[in-house]
Amino acid sequence: MKSKEYALYRGDTLLQIGTAEELAEFKKVKRKTILFYATPSYRKRTSDKSLRTIKLLEEVEGSD
Repeated sequence: MKSKEYALYRGDTLLQIGTAEELAEFKKVKRKTILFYATPSYRKRTSDKSLRTIKLLEEVEGSD
């Protein structure tokens, strides 16, 4: 099974792409913090310049 990948942004700037564990290591925070950055409640509490996590779509095999 392939790990889910996420993109970490600050505003419009892409900081890193990787698994939640890789992004947590990059920012020196817990995995659940990275996942929290993707929630609607976090977006409501913060400005557009804050960190954001976006879940990347998986490519489906055989979808020609």
